[in-house]
Amino acid sequence: MISLTFPFTESKIRALKVGDEVLISGVVFTGRDAVHKYLHEGGQLPPGANLREGILYHCGPVVLQDERGNWKVTAAGPTTSIREEPYQGEIIRKLGIRGVIGKGGMGDKTLAACQSSGCVYLHAVGGAAQVLAECIKSVRNVYLLEKFGSPEAIWELEVENFPAVVTMDAHGHSLHKEVLAASQAELAKRL
Repeated sequence: MISLTFPFTESKIRALKVGDEVLISGVVFTGRDAVHKYLHEGGQLPPGANLREGILYHCGPVVLQDERGNWKVTAAGPTTSIREEPYQGEIIRKLGIRGVIGKGGMGDKTLAACQSSGCVYLHAVGGAAQVLAECIKSVRNVYLLEKFGSPEAIWELEVENFPAVVTMDAHGHSLHKEVLAASQAELAKRL
């Protein structure tokens, strides 16, 4: 396992390759469909939400607030990333993002942005939302909560030893494309 700690610099990210297993520690921001569409259409991040050299997690966490107003994440599993493909490449470039966490992989536009910008796609384990929530040590802030609601808001999370696998790297390699090609080749043999 490779320890990937904040700040997530370009040199740290470009050193990663497809297949590397990482444990992420530092600040991670969530963002799903509403945020991607909003940013793509010219919306601006609120003051304080700085994703430059950061990691964006495709996640709609389950977050509860106690009587003192403190937030606690109880579930934080990855959501399917391909829905963000129309927006992701532009957002990586525009915001200077170094990592995207999700599940299922992304397409060619995102892969090209990862290569040109020094970014990686990190696959998190689906179906492990409660286990992954244990890696979230605190909620530092929440942005656009009133505009988008809890699952679609941008949550700023402090994580420790959050496990993920690099499946798209900054060198143009995609495990998702490799698996698809191998699967198609096997299917062709059987038809």
